[in-house]
Amino acid sequence: METALAKTPQKRQVMFLAILLLLWEAGSEAVRYSIPEETESGYSVANLAKDLGLRVGELATRSARIHYKGDKELLQLDIKTGNLLLYEKLDREVMCGTTEPCILHFQLLLENPVQFFQTDLQLTDINDHSPEFPEREMLLKIPESTQPGTVFPLKIAQDFDIGSNTVQNYTISTNSHFHVATHNRGDGRKYPELVLDKALDREERPELSLTLTALDGGAPPRSGTTTVRIVVLDNNDNPPEFLQSLYEVQVPENSPLNSLVVAVSARDLDAGAYGSVAYALFQGDEVTQPFAIDEKTGEIRLKRALDFEATPYYNVEIVATDGGGLSGKCTVAIEVVDVNDNAPELTMSTLSSPTPENAPETIVAVFSVSDPDSGDNGRMICSIQNDLPFLLKPTLKNFYTLVTQRTLDRESQAEYNITITVTDLGTPRLKTEHNITVLVSDVNDNAPAFTQTSYTLFVRENNSPALHIGSVSATDRDSGTNALVTYSLLPPQDPHLPLVSLVSINADNGHLFALRSLDYEALQAFEFRVGATDRGSPELSSEALVRVLVLDANDNSPFVPPRSATATLHVLLVDGFSQPYLPLPEAAPAQAEADWLTVYLVVALASVSSLFLLSVLLFVAVRLCRRSREDLVGRCSVPEGPFPGHLVDVSGTGTLSQSYQYEVCLTGDSGTGEFKFLKPIIPNLLPQGTGEEIGKTAAFRNNFGLN
Repeated sequence: METALAKTPQKRQVMFLAILLLLWEAGSEAVRYSIPEETESGYSVANLAKDLGLRVGELATRSARIHYKGDKELLQLDIKTGNLLLYEKLDREVMCGTTEPCILHFQLLLENPVQFFQTDLQLTDINDHSPEFPEREMLLKIPESTQPGTVFPLKIAQDFDIGSNTVQNYTISTNSHFHVATHNRGDGRKYPELVLDKALDREERPELSLTLTALDGGAPPRSGTTTVRIVVLDNNDNPPEFLQSLYEVQVPENSPLNSLVVAVSARDLDAGAYGSVAYALFQGDEVTQPFAIDEKTGEIRLKRALDFEATPYYNVEIVATDGGGLSGKCTVAIEVVDVNDNAPELTMSTLSSPTPENAPETIVAVFSVSDPDSGDNGRMICSIQNDLPFLLKPTLKNFYTLVTQRTLDRESQAEYNITITVTDLGTPRLKTEHNITVLVSDVNDNAPAFTQTSYTLFVRENNSPALHIGSVSATDRDSGTNALVTYSLLPPQDPHLPLVSLVSINADNGHLFALRSLDYEALQAFEFRVGATDRGSPELSSEALVRVLVLDANDNSPFVPPRSATATLHVLLVDGFSQPYLPLPEAAPAQAEADWLTVYLVVALASVSSLFLLSVLLFVAVRLCRRSREDLVGRCSVPEGPFPGHLVDVSGTGTLSQSYQYEVCLTGDSGTGEFKFLKPIIPNLLPQGTGEEIGKTAAFRNNFGLN
């Protein structure tokens, strides 16, 4: 097999140049062993590890295995001892036919790193076949006028053994008229001829029956016999003669059935029945021969499909016999011409998936290719898609390795679909495609990244302990355990800052909590660093800055708090302690977007200020109009107990949870202008508040400037 290296804009093609293959073969020697055919299975051929200079333990750690074309398991490697064992009996005639020597090529594959060793096993022939004649009886018709010394061809015996184990000699039973001469053919086989020693006399003996024996050269020799029946005929002066003793022809292996191969021709100078010629296959083995001959015309036609890979050539012997029994013989040498009728085959030996990212040149797959065709029909090129970070490298003869061309990045692409295309150079070109999927396994090569480099949190003083004040978040581009993030507080840069008593962080989700109530007068702001560490190996981490601003509980500046709430205030001037009915509007919490927060707060404060000014004017007007009504002087008092807890937020965020209505009572004779809160119209919505809520209610009054 030959491959070549080529590259086009469409594909990256890898080929073995013929000269590269020759150089490789010249520089590498195969380890060759020899065993007789039909050796029992389990036979130890040799200690392969010792012969190759490998340690026995190395075979197991490097996943050593024996590879033979077509994935046939003929040999086994005992990785514990290094012995090369015979998996099954091997028949030389089945494995190699008539090819000599019969050599089976194996490869020893090692991984980590990938390494190849060529191993050859030669099967030597044993004498396990006897010669066999194609027919049990041969018929010869010989005129009685035939002169002594005339030679008559005989059919040869078949012996599937080779060398000295094939047919070496022919003999014939003892008689007074004939003997057998053994001759060598051009292909090394021997053939018999019957020689007339004494003239025949039909009237004395019209028919003879002789035994022809074929002997091989084995020890002991094997033999086969057939009967030669001779019929003595009246005079026939001229035997048929072919125009050519040898016909040579080439036939494409894809020729259709019944197509003409060649036409042979013989002539006989005799007249009448003695001059008519009939053609036949001399061996007469129509079972194995893919040809048939027309007995009248001598045309040889194809009766069965040819296969160059199975039998590349045939020698067919044709006999022409006249009506008097005389015959002539010729040979037709038929060469089967190879056509590109076999697509390349790909055998995957090793596939490593998943493949770790960030690794240097890594072997992903090892495979072999083969094509039983010959010449350009058997030469192949291998290629993969051009836009992949992989490369095909030729290694041992028809083996290739698929390796990474550069380091892989799982975060960019976690999976590759690779199509290996094997194309031969025949006409038309045939190809085979093999698809593999390579997964990229994750390596911890990405540190967690915070969504922000710094975080600013606002906390109103006097907050409740364990208050959730905010969160930090980090993500990791890796996967699995490598992407799990653990949060932690880093040691503060200020050694006097008691960070562990101020803030804690949830290691799993990054939530931050105030551990105790903060005091604006004692600590107005502080900052610290938080770390995010993944759980990979090695651990990677990053950090972010968190700044906490403590808000004054008495500071209602609209530009500081990040959130707000509104309340509707109804002011009613009453004379006495009457409880007029005021309808309660629907609760409508107003959560404004951050961009409009300042505008909403300014509008709300302006509305409250306007309402307060209007209330004062109404109050003055009523006092002027009703100065004479002294009996209506009443007292206004604040209801006992604190406001309900839901009126003022105790979470420290400075927000009111709903909108409420309040009664306001102004006394007619008050010189201090008190603006006192009465209980809400619906006083029993929630239980009585705590003392802390009462304090916050007083702070609310102070914010309006009321005593």
